[in-house]
Amino acid sequence: MSRSLKKGPYVVPKLLHRVEMMSKGGKREPIKTWARACTVIPEFVGHTFMVHNGKNFLKVFVAEEMVGHKLGEFAPTRTFRGHSSKKEKAAAQAAAAPAAPAK
Repeated sequence: MSRSLKKGPYVVPKLLHRVEMMSKGGKREPIKTWARACTVIPEFVGHTFMVHNGKNFLKVFVAEEMVGHKLGEFAPTRTFRGHSSKKEKAAAQAAAAPAAPAK
């Protein structure tokens, strides 16, 4: 569910302050954050964030297309290792089926 328009986007004040300070200083160091629910605003464009995914921090460089999305969308929390192959399914079915008695 989206946030009410009258409330505006959810932005962590501390994170916004750090981005403003880095913009003034001209630094481009990654900003470490656990705020996955923080909405990307236009001030974040061009900065790199280290977003925590539950296990480690992933680098996220913010581009213009990311404005309006959440930081957590760009740091996946699960690792997809692929679907099982047809060979594995056939081998499992062959092992599970009882052997037919010879006549």
